[in-house]
Amino acid sequence: MSEVKLAADVRTSFGKGAARSIRRENKVPGVIYGHGTEPVHVTLPGHDLLLALRTPNVLLSLDIDGKTELAIPKAVQRDAIKGYLVHVDLLLVKKGEKVTVEVAVETEGNLAPGSFLVENVLNTLSVEAEATHIPTSVSVSIEGLEAGAAIHAKDIKLPAGTTLATDPEAVVIQILAAQAEEPAAETEAEGAEA
Repeated sequence: MSEVKLAADVRTSFGKGAARSIRRENKVPGVIYGHGTEPVHVTLPGHDLLLALRTPNVLLSLDIDGKTELAIPKAVQRDAIKGYLVHVDLLLVKKGEKVTVEVAVETEGNLAPGSFLVENVLNTLSVEAEATHIPTSVSVSIEGLEAGAAIHAKDIKLPAGTTLATDPEAVVIQILAAQAEEPAAETEAEGAEA
């Protein structure tokens, strides 16, 4: 888990016009909430935030008027066409506090010889982990598996201090037999006979 330090400025102007003005300065409007406190509206440096958000479940150390707060991204809005950041919602966390987040599921290894396909039923797992030790992903070995094999959430080894929040019986990965298509000439001949 990486921790990224960002300077955040408290903002007092709201609405579309104010948000557009903030974005013209290459900054991103955001809201920080959690722990029963009033939401704090902030402005964050656009480029630095964009780089930080490339890491899944990044822990942000925010300097707000000389006070340091820890937060994780809860919701990120991007422009649908150009992809730049429009707005970000951040959730306050404390060291030692457990949070529930989604982590990516990655496969490793090779299937048994033959024509098999890997179907990722779930691309992410919901896990509970300490806010300062959130795993970026979990690895699942598919080494030697054949058609009909399935890996359930309960079968995945999680890092120390992380517990499963997804249904343990949920199928995460299953192995399928590849189906060969009939040659086009045979299907056309069958269609002509009918």
